[in-house]
Order: sequence, then structure tokens, then C-alpha cells
Amino acid sequence: MKKRKTIEVVAAIIENGDKILCVQRGENKLTYISKKFEFPGGKVEKGETLESALSRELQEELQIEPDIQNLFLTVKHSYPDFDITMHSFICKAKTRNINLTEHINSVWLKKDDLTTLDWAAADIPIINKLARYD
Repeated sequence: MKKRKTIEVVAAIIENGDKILCVQRGENKLTYISKKFEFPGGKVEKGETLESALSRELQEELQIEPDIQNLFLTVKHSYPDFDITMHSFICKAKTRNINLTEHINSVWLKKDDLTTLDWAAADIPIINKLARYD
């Protein structure tokens, strides 16, 4: 039996004032993540700390350097083709000016409005915890 691929990723819950940044993935051959919303971030590379991976990914994807605060929630999720371990961090941004290099759309939403978007499944536990978090 083939061993399933597990990827370790980091994600940023970027806050500016009372809003949180949500980004939309592009089209993907994996329909279950195609065009879904997610928290920005990406894969942790060998030898990187979680924070340094997150800082690098946010620089690459959004061209920003937010203030990474603390680990919020680690989610383990099984998609049809791979398993994911996602470490999410609360981050503060001084501005809402971002430059999307990989995503097709972005919105800044209040916490109570996050559920109005079509999210990637692995991000949903983070949204559920944010709803109860002050």
C-alpha cells in the first residue's frame, strides 16, 4: 500500500483593526481546493522554523511582513490525495495594502463574516475557533 503524502504548512490569520485577511486560491486540478478561500501561508521547508516559513511565504505571496504573534491552532486534515498538518498563527498587519502574487482574490472580513466564504476544508476548524475567540 502506498504511503499517503503528508505536508506540513503554516497559515497566517492576519488582523488589521477588526478585519481578517482571506485569500482565494486559483483554479486547481484538485477540485476540492480549487478556488477555495484560505488563510495565506504555505509549505514549511527543511530546516525552517514555523515562524520563518510563515514570514517567507507571506513575503512571497503578499509582499508583506506582518508581526507574527502566537500559534493559534494546529489542524490535521485528510484530503482525498494527501494529509496536511497546518499550524496557524495570529499576525498583525500595519496596513491592508497587499500585493497578491499567487491568489486570485482577497477580502478583509470581520470575524463574524468569515463563514460567508467557501473555505478549504482544512481552514474550517480555524474559523470555528476564531468565532469563539476574543
